[in-house]
Amino acid sequence: MARKGWFTNWFNSPYYHQLYAHRDDKEAKAFIERLIDYLHPAAEATMLDMACGRGRHSRTLSALGFDVTGVDVAPENIRYAKRYESEQLHFQVHDMRKILCSRCFDYVFNFFTSFGYFDQLHQHELALHTMVTALKKRGVLVMDYLNCEYASRQLVAREEKTIKGISFLIERSEDARYFYKQITVIDPNLEKPLLFTEKVCKFSAVELRSMLQQQGMTVKEVMGDYQLNPFDPHTSPRLILIAQREQ
Repeated sequence: MARKGWFTNWFNSPYYHQLYAHRDDKEAKAFIERLIDYLHPAAEATMLDMACGRGRHSRTLSALGFDVTGVDVAPENIRYAKRYESEQLHFQVHDMRKILCSRCFDYVFNFFTSFGYFDQLHQHELALHTMVTALKKRGVLVMDYLNCEYASRQLVAREEKTIKGISFLIERSEDARYFYKQITVIDPNLEKPLLFTEKVCKFSAVELRSMLQQQGMTVKEVMGDYQLNPFDPHTSPRLILIAQREQ
């Protein structure tokens, strides 16, 4: 049985969305439209947004005319997303380490570093297997991950923010294998501060490519930002892999 991790409580917390409210629909819309122009999916393409959060990318994909399913481990995220459901936009609670379906989708998307959260490599492999299994033959997976080399150089050790009267102390660190972000939330309405920790594995482009190949995928393109420029390990802020299922 898949174990619960730090993300179970943090992504289900209203403070998560308060802290990251700047990640808005406009930002998601611009990236998605650029990506769809590049991919040229068929009008009737079916799409899975794995770890969809509150569904901002899913909503944009649906607005472009595609049949979209968004899944996320956090019930509160899905409860919020469901208010936007329609005949071609669907949401459900699901843990990416568990098989969702087999050969159901033309495209699977995993946006904004919604991967790398687990303690064991096997769990990451399970999550990838879920995504690949959901693809039809010749289906396409798009993984949008952080570029670890760039992120390490840009790491800000300490940051403080106050948002609508709530104080957030953000402390970042790293070791050989993970990035950590400890978030202390000070809400005047609570008796004591809350503490959350984000943890993301340092997968390189080579490692992710190898993991995808082991799942029967062929990496077709590696891009380095939301403008879809070529990936450079030293300067690219993102690591976006586009891979196709061969069988």
